[in-house]
Amino acid sequence: MRDSGEAIGRPGQFPYTRGIHPTMYQERLWTMRQYAGFGDARSSNERYKYLLAHGQTGLSVAFDLPTQMGYDSDNAIARGEVGKVGVAIDHLGDMHTLMADLPLDQVSTSMTINSTAGTLLALYVAVARSRGIDPGALRGTIQNDLLKEYIARGTYIYPPRASMRLTTDIFAWCRTSVPRWNTISISGYHIREAGSTAAQEIAFTLADGIAYVEAAIAAGLGVDDVGPNLSFFFNAHNDFVEEIAKFRAARRMWAYIMRERFGAKDKRSLMMRFHTQTAGSTLTAQQPDNNVVRVAIQAMAAVLGGTQSLHTNSRDEALALPSESSARLALRTQQVIAYESGVAKHVDPFGGSLVMERETDRLEDEAMSLIREIDAMGGMVAAIERGFPQREIQNSAYAHQLGVESTDPTKKITVVGVNDFISDDAEQTGLLRMSADLETEQIARLAVWRAGRDGDAVAGALDALGDAATGTANVMPAILAAVEAKATLGEVADVLRRVFGRYRESVVV
Repeated sequence: MRDSGEAIGRPGQFPYTRGIHPTMYQERLWTMRQYAGFGDARSSNERYKYLLAHGQTGLSVAFDLPTQMGYDSDNAIARGEVGKVGVAIDHLGDMHTLMADLPLDQVSTSMTINSTAGTLLALYVAVARSRGIDPGALRGTIQNDLLKEYIARGTYIYPPRASMRLTTDIFAWCRTSVPRWNTISISGYHIREAGSTAAQEIAFTLADGIAYVEAAIAAGLGVDDVGPNLSFFFNAHNDFVEEIAKFRAARRMWAYIMRERFGAKDKRSLMMRFHTQTAGSTLTAQQPDNNVVRVAIQAMAAVLGGTQSLHTNSRDEALALPSESSARLALRTQQVIAYESGVAKHVDPFGGSLVMERETDRLEDEAMSLIREIDAMGGMVAAIERGFPQREIQNSAYAHQLGVESTDPTKKITVVGVNDFISDDAEQTGLLRMSADLETEQIARLAVWRAGRDGDAVAGALDALGDAATGTANVMPAILAAVEAKATLGEVADVLRRVFGRYRESVVV
């Protein structure tokens, strides 16, 4: 794929190996976007204000599992999970509380949400409209990457092809209604968390991206209609040089894919813009202070790799949701890198290094070999249905765990504080604990919400959504109308479940 004469190039020039901007961070630092959300909307709103007051420059919302899976908090399947791994959002009132007093027309908001991405985006737009904010002024991202859910994460609802329909409906609707919004964050993060190698993270993420572009074109959109609003989301692991090379290789590969495979002409379609999060799977409950060092190394790799925004994990995340002090320290890690380390003064400072260029080429070659295998299967959707990426990741995760557990010094993978350099840990204090009354209180608020709405208006809006989903109309206007009529997230998801069905994962051996 790569042309030897332009493979490295200059920063800000095709194929963007060295970064998408000529000056990178010399003029503007990456967005410091700490991922946060827990309990109810009020608690999460307080955390966002706390982080913004301490220098965070963008919002990033974590949702609880019922919200991600399309269930209201009073659904029996949600029991015990309300507000546990993110914030519970059941309806428009919750979104109003979540975003209370936050300047939606001034700050960008990332929402890590997939199966219910259209509903959460509609709720966000509805809040803005109620405040008199033009949706055209809104900036942010919804993850909206369903393919990686089947590969590595599991918060899917609908079958893959129905999910692709929803994804492309969001592409088309945002193009005219929320034009500054990034309509997808194609995620390698969860692929890596599930146990993939760096090369597999690149390959499967870019193969997902190819599938989304193909689906958009099949839906009647041009490559340059959607290309500028595609974004990516990568992991940052401990192998410092490999991780920097991974970002460089992925950026170069995407530029060639968009130009040569899809004929993109808009240079914004060729530029891979990505968010990075440090690796949750590397955090240890043993000697948790070691996690501060791990996160600093990973964050530095992301910055040297040219990320556009960054989340740094907190030291206590292997034990609980981050406390305020741990979240502040994670943010301070970014700020020390930005303002004290000096790396922001230089664009791709390792560019031209024999080691770095060799690693970049190696990762590209390995990733392209996997993409060719996926192409031969008929593309990523077909590959997922055959279990190919799932199996590859499982094999890599198994091999890694064998290394961690090995007693052979030639095969052992050392994890400091876990299988070497072990010491007795002091009892951890100051961990964030959820209130035992949280779920009961959220369910009570949901009952009040349902009692105070016009039932006929809700039913009519949900019927219209069902009609749109059954036919070929874009479902996003109907979802927006439903949430503004006070339908709940679970009610919207239930309509789509009735139309599209539910995905049942097959066993992959």
